[in-house]
Amino acid sequence: MTATATSARSDLSELGRSETALRTFLHGLPGVDQVGAEQRAAQLGTRSIKTTAKAEAIDLAIRMVDLTTLEGADTPGKVRALAAKALRPDPADPSCPHVGAVCVYPSMVPYVAEVLRGSDVHLASVATSFPSGQAPLEIKLADTRAAVEAGADEIDMVINRGAFLAGRYTEVYDEIVATKEACGGADAGRQGRPRAHLKVILETGELATYDNVRRASWLAMLAGADFIKTSTGKVPVAATLPVTLVMLEAVRDFRAATGRQVGVKPAGGIKTTKDAIKYLVMVNETVGPDWLHPDWFRFGASSLLNDLLMQRTKLTTGVYAGPDYFTLD
Repeated sequence: MTATATSARSDLSELGRSETALRTFLHGLPGVDQVGAEQRAAQLGTRSIKTTAKAEAIDLAIRMVDLTTLEGADTPGKVRALAAKALRPDPADPSCPHVGAVCVYPSMVPYVAEVLRGSDVHLASVATSFPSGQAPLEIKLADTRAAVEAGADEIDMVINRGAFLAGRYTEVYDEIVATKEACGGADAGRQGRPRAHLKVILETGELATYDNVRRASWLAMLAGADFIKTSTGKVPVAATLPVTLVMLEAVRDFRAATGRQVGVKPAGGIKTTKDAIKYLVMVNETVGPDWLHPDWFRFGASSLLNDLLMQRTKLTTGVYAGPDYFTLD
């Protein structure tokens, strides 16, 4: 990290100490050109990926999937089966890569941990009163600690959108900082405690404007987010290409300012291979190949994996597998 980046990071880390300073910084960020962002996203969505490049993109997208179930009817048996699929998405083809993570509610974490133990597949858990984010802080932190202690190595927290939209930025900042500490904090590994990466869900469909998406992205990163994530998948408007473009620009600019790289996770409504490839093109064109890795880009999805597997089989064998060939999630 350069001396300039180190100085900038130090200066930015002080912003959370003052509501006025944080507000001044966030509202001083350049405004988002709505027409330009939507046009740019639409243009990138028309790029065509063929043959070998398509096969590589499909395998990369599979490795980036956070295979997710967040339903009230989830059971130990259901999540164990999902974890087994995460490890071997296509049991008939051992060359098929595993997914990036399995994402479940905190109560389901121990059952998934049994299946994933010793593997390279991450175990993610939603927390902090998902999906509303409306609960006392002590409950949110207890939720987070319980998930980490049960085996989660990634926590998907949701911000309090009411506080953000009311302009109570320090409140949101402090909650993210506290949740990061509940995940183990930066020194967890040296202290022998579990350390979970923190993915901060902005719920962009409720933020109303691209300017708010940019501000919320920076707020989350300033507070220590390892990833910023679009959505819970529980509201009508989830991930979109223009919103993801704004978030990608934010992580690019944040790294330029501080030297710290932050990941991005679009979630909700991404269902087809065609959709996934559009996002991968956008990543490559906006932030470059440094982010084209599961450590820095993920898809929050359930049905997407099956479509990726169907398209992969078609490229490999020349024949489409039926939608019921792979297990339904």
